[in-house]
Amino acid sequence: METLLKEVERGVKHWYLPLIVGIILVAVGVWCIFSPVTSYLALSIVFAIGFFFSGIFEAFFAIANKSEKWGWSLAIGIMSIILGVLLMFNPGLSAATLPFYVGFMLLFYSVTGISIACTIKGYYDVGWQTLLILAILGVILSLIMLFNPAFAGISIVLWTAFTFMVMGFFRIYIAFRLRKVKKVLKNAE
Repeated sequence: METLLKEVERGVKHWYLPLIVGIILVAVGVWCIFSPVTSYLALSIVFAIGFFFSGIFEAFFAIANKSEKWGWSLAIGIMSIILGVLLMFNPGLSAATLPFYVGFMLLFYSVTGISIACTIKGYYDVGWQTLLILAILGVILSLIMLFNPAFAGISIVLWTAFTFMVMGFFRIYIAFRLRKVKKVLKNAE
């Protein structure tokens, strides 16, 4: 029992990092909605920066909270950093393939979100259903993006914005759930 408590304490120590990632994802989504006429190239650069910084925070969160399943968070972080750098240094390639990059990355985030929700369910957390619904919604939206890349222009901007916001709200929600667990553990001491 003590080992489980130590693992949970490690996992909630840096609860604010998913919050930062979530805020970044929501901010990128809101920007897309309010700047639909902005050039597609500018959009790919903003996404590159968003992926790069969310990858840094995700990797830091994974390393700071090493546990049995920390590798998935680290993989997401590293993939986001690589994707961000690739997009920043190849703007033409970014503009041509942005729907695929974004679709696959958000699909990966969403599938990881389903895994996180199922793991939290195992700890009898009451909020796992909301996490699962948001992650499944992320899978659906990312698949729509992948199978309909012809929706370039305004539709890809709006779909991308909405998907980023959904996954951002997922990260924000999980951060507050982790913070609640941290408070419960602190009061139990």
